[in-house]
Amino acid sequence: MASEKIIPVTIEDEMKSSYIDYSMSVIVSRALPDVRDGLKPVHRRALYGMSDLGMLHNRNYKKSARIVGEVLGKYHPHGDSAVYDSIVRMVQDFSLRYPLVDGQGNFGSIDGDSAAAMRYTEVRMQRISEELLTDINKDTVDFQDNFDDTLTEPTVLPAMLPNLLLNGASGIAVGMATNMAPHNINEVIDGTVAVLDDPEIETDDLMKHITAPDFPTGGIIYGYEGVKEAYHTGRGKITMRARANVEELRGNREQIVITEIPYQVNKSTLIEKMARLVQDEKITEISEIRDESDREGLRVVIVLKRNSNAGVVLNQLYKYTQMQQTFGVINLALVKGRPKVMPLKELIERFIEHRIEVIIRRTIYDLDQAEARAHILEGLKIALDNLDEVIKTIRAANNPQEANKELRRKFALTDIQAKAILDMRLQKLTGLEREKVDQEYRDIVDKISEFRSILSNRDQQKGIIKDELLQLQDRYGDERRTEVIYSADDFSVEDMIADEDVVVTISNKGFIKRMPVSGYRRQRRGGKGMKGTTTKDDEYVEHLFVATNHNYILFFTEKGNCYWLKVYEIPEGSRLARGRAIVNLIDIDKDDSIKTFVPVKTLEDEEYINSHSIIMATKEGQVKKTLLEAYSRPRRDGIIAINIREGDSLLEAALTDGESNIILANKKGRAIRFHEEEARDMGRNTSGVRGMNLGKNNELVDMVVIKNTHEATVLAISENGYGKRSLVDDYREQSRGGKGVITLKVTPKTGNLIALKEVSDNDDLMVITERGKVIRMQCKGIRTMGRNTQGVRIMRLDDDGKIAAITRVVNEDADETDNVG
Repeated sequence: MASEKIIPVTIEDEMKSSYIDYSMSVIVSRALPDVRDGLKPVHRRALYGMSDLGMLHNRNYKKSARIVGEVLGKYHPHGDSAVYDSIVRMVQDFSLRYPLVDGQGNFGSIDGDSAAAMRYTEVRMQRISEELLTDINKDTVDFQDNFDDTLTEPTVLPAMLPNLLLNGASGIAVGMATNMAPHNINEVIDGTVAVLDDPEIETDDLMKHITAPDFPTGGIIYGYEGVKEAYHTGRGKITMRARANVEELRGNREQIVITEIPYQVNKSTLIEKMARLVQDEKITEISEIRDESDREGLRVVIVLKRNSNAGVVLNQLYKYTQMQQTFGVINLALVKGRPKVMPLKELIERFIEHRIEVIIRRTIYDLDQAEARAHILEGLKIALDNLDEVIKTIRAANNPQEANKELRRKFALTDIQAKAILDMRLQKLTGLEREKVDQEYRDIVDKISEFRSILSNRDQQKGIIKDELLQLQDRYGDERRTEVIYSADDFSVEDMIADEDVVVTISNKGFIKRMPVSGYRRQRRGGKGMKGTTTKDDEYVEHLFVATNHNYILFFTEKGNCYWLKVYEIPEGSRLARGRAIVNLIDIDKDDSIKTFVPVKTLEDEEYINSHSIIMATKEGQVKKTLLEAYSRPRRDGIIAINIREGDSLLEAALTDGESNIILANKKGRAIRFHEEEARDMGRNTSGVRGMNLGKNNELVDMVVIKNTHEATVLAISENGYGKRSLVDDYREQSRGGKGVITLKVTPKTGNLIALKEVSDNDDLMVITERGKVIRMQCKGIRTMGRNTQGVRIMRLDDDGKIAAITRVVNEDADETDNVG
């Protein structure tokens, strides 16, 4: 058509302006709550619509579909599911700390079940949501036209309560998101009163009133730093944990009972995850999981296998499931139509500003109403004081209009006063009624004075806010549901586990377990031993060592990699148990295997990790020393500890303190002793230096780190069960790289040297054969003799049996009880 006008616009400009319009619409009209009433438009419209329909807390329920239709038709031109889903969430006591809608019917569950269709459910307002709408008809808030300009709706609710803090909010806008935590009403009101009393209050002092979020599902806030950060800056990460209790059962068994879970965690998904972990053998100590939740509350029972450690299982559940969850706080809300991230104090200040405005507007409205009534009462008083003349004037008039005119002329009345006199009922002429008019006038005058006083006095306005809040606190106040553990250290799983000595065994097939040291009875030298582990024909215990539950263990593989584990994380097993596959505990490569272990006291103490080193030896005679500090940052997928040359493999690793002597022994019975300073500190990603000259057809079999060289003795053991104890001083100190001296005469009868260990009279000796038999005996039963001898039989072996591993165990009765570096 000729009248059309086409304006060319570049697509970039059009997209930019359109997208900005869209994003602002989402931010302001959909996704973010208003800082004043804590509601998004859809929630505000739903509550206002229910209020309009008279669906108060003490009235009958009405069908949800009715309120959805009301909100859609009048205020919210979007999908019905958007409105109904919002109403459903306002009903759920596991979603909102203080539900705003009272529902009847199926409104979903903590298992993620969806609500019934809106035609089946019924709703009405909760009493607390009525407090958000109090005085809305007193011109306390601005109204705007609805989508078709036929009605008006409030832009914000008067909100007597700081709903944004009470129920929190979550929403994703365009380029921004909000995630605000719910709080306890007693604490929030105490905090708001504190800000009213002292506007200069510091956030730290405010946090004495509002300690932390209070989630509807309870649980535990684990550590306080995230809460502090969120309250000071408006952003922070809060760690939540499920509440779990350990109950004892018959037969030396325990069960974990979960009664509260972190906020917004789906219970059935949580249980499925636990079952999958058991199925995948990530957690092996669980025998049964039952969901016993009912109307009384949540209850998930996890039955453990016999002799399992509940503390360890709990730790694994916190680590691998949503029993521990992070709540990322983003206190983003609309302030005068603009999104802003706010710390705790500003959120309260914005609410107080809003309430002051509401009280001023409400007082102006009440003042106008009171002055209008006073004006009428003044006219009535004039009429009652001149009653006969008024009656005469009215009777003489031909019609009401003429009467009105005459009254105004004779008594100097306004049109409103004259109308009120003409509308007055005859009963007002009685003496009692006349007294009521006088009393009402006096009361109105007092009210007008009070209203004017409120409008001119900010302290009085704050006092009203304070009084109203304290009344609401009495009405709705309840106890905290979420417990706060202020320091994560105060709630450590380690605290539940005794720090006692345990024996850790590992089979050649890679199965690991820990047992109390007391599980082995001592036997005299030469005994047959007792069965230590149930193994298959081709499986035997290859490694055995002693540590305490709270120690770290550094695992070193044949390829020179290092992995970490806390001792208590190793599953406890009986003496006959096979144990658990290490590959399920640490992420080791399939073509690699654990070769040696170094228990260390701690990886957190700076002085300790910088004064100790790890020294390693390979079968080809290489040695390498690295500061323990290089291993102080555990990684699940491990790190390189030493570069292993082709054809070589790691043999042993040990902890040194800077003053130690190193003894290397080879299978042909020779040993070399040198000071650890001979091996300088090197980085992790190196191959080391030559420790011993082996010659042909030879290899290292052991490495010993000696601290007290003058009193110490070493025990050499051959594969056929012969052993010999010698003084360390018998091994003269040499430079590294030599051939060493004879430590045990190797013959066909003795077999090759298999191990060299430092021992004392206070130690016990533990020896394991390839078939899994174990013997424990006191080392003082083995006499000290010269190093250049054959030794004595220390263990009788069955036909074709050979020794697989030996270790020393510190005697519990001895003064020295610390086995780890």
